[in-house]
Formats: sequence, structure tokens, C-alpha cells
Amino acid sequence: MSTPLLNLPKGFADEIVAHALEDDPNECCGILAGKNGKVAKLYRMTNTAHSPYRYNMDPRELYRTYREIEDNGWEVLAIYHSHTHSEAHPSDTDVRLATWPDAYYILVSLMDKRQPVIRAFHIVDGKVTEEKLKVSPR
Repeated sequence: MSTPLLNLPKGFADEIVAHALEDDPNECCGILAGKNGKVAKLYRMTNTAHSPYRYNMDPRELYRTYREIEDNGWEVLAIYHSHTHSEAHPSDTDVRLATWPDAYYILVSLMDKRQPVIRAFHIVDGKVTEEKLKVSPR
């Protein structure tokens, strides 16, 4: 598993929220990559589902992103997406489609667009565990 506390620099948290608000009313999606639990880069992905209820990352973008992550010696630290009209908690579909047991799943809720809520989870074998998320200045 990853570290028990996800330290998310404020700039990346702000970027996730901005992405969610820009893609609203559809869900946004993306990847955070880095090494040793430290985020190095955020990848905004295209939601090819164009849906307010689910996301699907563009396969070509995903391929290029994985290549860059591998070339830099990074790992996928987190997969993020937004919930436009529900809480920041994995849906049944999110749980069913989760394939990265070592990565965090970050969800941002836009139920209150003035105060989006960001939460982090691990999803392993259908079991959802909320993890501590600290938004830090850096």
C-alpha cells in the first residue's frame, strides 16, 4: 500500500477542483504521478464518457501518460475524478471498476460548488477504506 497519509500539495488540490468545475456538468478525471508518495505531476485526462455519472479515460492519453510516468521512474499515486451531484465517496461503479490497489482514489464533490469537498480512498477487492488526506502548502 501507499503511505497511510496522502499529502496533497495545495496547488494540485486546486488544480483538481478547477478541472472538476471546468468539466461540470460532466465528471472530470485524471492521474497524479510521482515517487515515494510525493506528487510530481498532475495529468488531466479527457472523460470520453462525457457523462455526469461516470468517467472513462481516453485510451490514447492514458497510453502516453503511462509512458511518461514510466520514463520518469514515477508511479501512479492517485486517480481522481469528480462527482457532480453526489458526495465525494466511491459509487458502486467506482468500486467495481477500481483496478489500482496501491493507488489512492481521490474524489471531489461539487454538490456545493462554492466549497468542493476532496476525499481520498483505497479500493481493494471491493473494499473501500477512507484514507487521511492532508492538503499542504507545498
